[in-house]
Amino acid sequence: MNRICSLLNIKYPVISGGMIWCSGWRLASAVSNAGGLGLLGAGSMYPDVLREHIQKTKAAANKPFGVNVPLLYPQIEEIMKIIIDEGVKVVFTSAGNPKTWTQTLKSEGIIVVHVVASSKFAGKCEDAGVDAIVAEGFEAGGHNGREETTTLTLIPQIRKATTLPLIAAGGIGTGRGMLAAMALGAEGVQIGTRFALSEESSAHDLFKQKCISLNEGDTMLSLKKLAPTRLVKNEFFQQVEQAENTGASAEEMKVLLGRGRAKRGIFEGDLTEGELEIGQIASYIKTIDPVDTIMNEIITEYNEAIEALSGMKLPL
Repeated sequence: MNRICSLLNIKYPVISGGMIWCSGWRLASAVSNAGGLGLLGAGSMYPDVLREHIQKTKAAANKPFGVNVPLLYPQIEEIMKIIIDEGVKVVFTSAGNPKTWTQTLKSEGIIVVHVVASSKFAGKCEDAGVDAIVAEGFEAGGHNGREETTTLTLIPQIRKATTLPLIAAGGIGTGRGMLAAMALGAEGVQIGTRFALSEESSAHDLFKQKCISLNEGDTMLSLKKLAPTRLVKNEFFQQVEQAENTGASAEEMKVLLGRGRAKRGIFEGDLTEGELEIGQIASYIKTIDPVDTIMNEIITEYNEAIEALSGMKLPL
């Protein structure tokens, strides 16, 4: 039995990313109803908005779902209280120390999964008592690890460092990608970009259309003096690159970034001055499909890939 499916009570070991401005109740409920685990992205929601999305997901999904919470969120106490009060069963935490909230959540019967980008932090997750780990590689969209370790390299190292159930993330958007992650030691996958570009994603259609037109190399890790973030190379990216190349300080980069830049790009569709966060796998995706179709394609391709590989055992 797959440990991720057992832990989360889901049919397929596929979790959607809790992505800002993409992961609202429509996407979370669609992924859960398709057999995976849908996550709400609390990072772009005010507390009252999160409560509304939790309640709408409950009404729309008859399967488990969860909430992704960046631990640096400014109103974290209020967010966690809402999660507990609303009876959410699964929380994915990221961007912070897992010790801060893990035991509080677990004392309420909540399953806690923490996102890391290095094997060092996998050990901290074990110490904190989390139930599972997401290992996110350099290919992922949005905020990324400073180590810039790719998924192919990261998964086996974290698998070696911990016995906890392990979920792979970063650059995975297909059934073959899912199987590759499993071969490296993961027991489930978290898929962001593929679901961010689904019909049910709350991202703006202009953002989705831009992302399915990308070619290889059209995204790059940027904003390294603040928090490394994978961005589409648009006009805002060029401004960031120029500032970084001329030695701008962290404070100067904060001024350039300003407030609401990701909302402007992803949710409002400003393709020029917006911060367009998406993963490297976007260049592979060329259509905007409903979640049901995406999930069926991933699972079908995964099973077909296993069959194709079954006759490739090498003699000793």
